[in-house]
Amino acid sequence: MKQIEMLGTPMHVATMSETVEFIKRRVLAGQFTQHVVVNVAKIVNMRKNPMLRKGVAECDIINIDGMGVVWGARLLGHEVPERVAGVDLFLELIAMSADNDLPVFLLGAKSEIVNRTKENLEAIHPKLQVAGVHDGYFSEDEEEGVVRQIRESGARLMFVAITSPKKEIFINRWGSQLGVDFVMGVGGTFDVVSGMTKRAPVWMQNWGLEWLYRIIQEPRRMWKRYLVTNSKFAWLLLRAKLGMS
Repeated sequence: MKQIEMLGTPMHVATMSETVEFIKRRVLAGQFTQHVVVNVAKIVNMRKNPMLRKGVAECDIINIDGMGVVWGARLLGHEVPERVAGVDLFLELIAMSADNDLPVFLLGAKSEIVNRTKENLEAIHPKLQVAGVHDGYFSEDEEEGVVRQIRESGARLMFVAITSPKKEIFINRWGSQLGVDFVMGVGGTFDVVSGMTKRAPVWMQNWGLEWLYRIIQEPRRMWKRYLVTNSKFAWLLLRAKLGMS
């Protein structure tokens, strides 16, 4: 898979189908694969968080999730075929897992949300094997027990809905002991799949306005976050375009 670097962040440029096929081959071969997506906020936060930067850089697949990053990469001369959104990739991998009898483990979010996610996925894919679920509210002292549950479940793919950088740190710390062949951080995907929150309309996704949709949904919590990260990202892009260090 072709890799580029933008604003100090490595990332792969691939289509959705190429990504799914690549992951499928590695999982069926028993080759451990760690996946992550990058968006505007993550790129900005990586610059001030060494642990997050290390966690992302050490992943085997780094997809571009966010039209802002797609447009930014193209502005700097990179050929990016399309955005590979984390929630869409998750749903594609769930379908692939069901078709190939690959058990999955769902980790993260509140207990009622992760369990509702399991129920909704099983309703869509009757052949899907959900080997286990666990909420994302556990302490560092409880991590070893959670890892043991995952390892003993027999899952081949694991999806982690925990906020950054906690999920990247958890995956990097325990990756070799999880007993799975694939690990992916999925952010707020369980909230969407469970029906807890609504995803932005397709036209807003295509125009890179999902951040605006989230501000409309949660103005008090989100406006400052997106104002700061989007502004910093625009400034970093401008400096890179002008060849400024």
